[in-house]
Amino acid sequence: METYITRGTCSRKINFEIEDGKIKSCEFVGGCTGNTQGISKLVVGMKVEDVIARTKGIICRGGTSCPDQLSKALEEYLNK
Repeated sequence: METYITRGTCSRKINFEIEDGKIKSCEFVGGCTGNTQGISKLVVGMKVEDVIARTKGIICRGGTSCPDQLSKALEEYLNK
């Protein structure tokens, strides 16, 4: 399980698991419950690179969003 501390969003952190290059699980802590649950369910089973491509640059408040923060978390994971 990986944990990413978000910046500039209502959610406080994102917990996620990657298996064979795909997202196995994803959970946002805090934020708008319906939206973050929806994002989490939509990305499970997707390739990490595809999720980054679809969520990077989505803006809500403060120049970022929960989906954008997920892309940052996944990029950080890939660059370890």
